[in-house]
Amino acid sequence: MSGLTHFDAAGQAHMVDVGAKPATARVARAGGSIRMEAPTLERIRDGNATKGDVLGIARIAAIMAAKRTSDLIPLCHPIPLTHVSCDFDIDEAALAVHCTVQAETVGGTGVEMEALTAVNVALLTIYDMCKAVDRGMVIDNVRLLEKRGGKSGVWLRQE
Repeated sequence: MSGLTHFDAAGQAHMVDVGAKPATARVARAGGSIRMEAPTLERIRDGNATKGDVLGIARIAAIMAAKRTSDLIPLCHPIPLTHVSCDFDIDEAALAVHCTVQAETVGGTGVEMEALTAVNVALLTIYDMCKAVDRGMVIDNVRLLEKRGGKSGVWLRQE
């Protein structure tokens, strides 16, 4: 199990001990998209969805999800988030909404899982709020874009 930190020498799953790691500023940025039919995107863009402000609710859902990540991912540490932002870009050409989340903390472990969880929940919230008019929406391309801080330093996705 070399290189996989969530397994001990016997191959058993365990929570990584981060107690001795120095507290450093850590940032992670993740992104993803949801594709849909043109009328659905128009409703989101114009704020005419039956359930209300789709992107506003999805933004709150993303922040809430980042805060609850350790409740969802079994071996993920609960961490004190210092900042979470969630931005949306409406892409008329691709008939998509792109979501980017940045999560930040000062601590002994990173915030990649918080950023990735937040993106997924934001996109699922968009799906939930619009499924009555478009059940064929597709969530895709969820990925880590960037991480900073800790022992491994900076990592940037090369796309």
